[in-house]
Amino acid sequence: MKIRPLGIAGSFEVTPVQHGDARGSFLEWYRFDHLAAAVGHPLDLAQANLSTSARDVVRGVHFADVPPGQAKYVTCVSGAVLDVVVDIRVGSPTFGLWEAVTLDDTDRRAVYLAEGLGHAFCALTEGATVAYLCSSTYRPGHEHGIHPLDPELGITWPAAVPLLSGKDESAPTLAQARAAGLLPSFEACNSYVESKFV
Repeated sequence: MKIRPLGIAGSFEVTPVQHGDARGSFLEWYRFDHLAAAVGHPLDLAQANLSTSARDVVRGVHFADVPPGQAKYVTCVSGAVLDVVVDIRVGSPTFGLWEAVTLDDTDRRAVYLAEGLGHAFCALTEGATVAYLCSSTYRPGHEHGIHPLDPELGITWPAAVPLLSGKDESAPTLAQARAAGLLPSFEACNSYVESKFV
């Protein structure tokens, strides 16, 4: 398993080793110990989610209040998605920037993103199925979104006409979310992780 940091602090790309023969293939898509060694602390598992999406569906940009936030370990078990990590932590050196990784059922990569980061993806195939491991459970009233087509973010979505949910369509821009006090601070995110794991 190869784990490399992405350009946004707290995000990592994970590439598993696949073993295959005429029968099919086998891989370890998640290793507690390897991820903890790379990230610097374990991923507490509290909830597992699964979503399926039609081609050109865009989901996100989603995030949760910190504390506790919601760290995620995301992979695409069927089809393909463009997975996007967005730095929405006020005060971060990479605030407002994003990075994308293609997750599919060929390379079987995964993405880890820490508490306080925004997450989104675009389905590149019909029936794209994404599995998420999450560090905290869903908490109504503490989960938020930023409009995925916000020009300030400038995410390059690989869909001629992105298909959004009503909730994502009505989400605020990054600037509006910041003005409303919805965004976590870089300092608060780092303090929370340090208090929990150090």
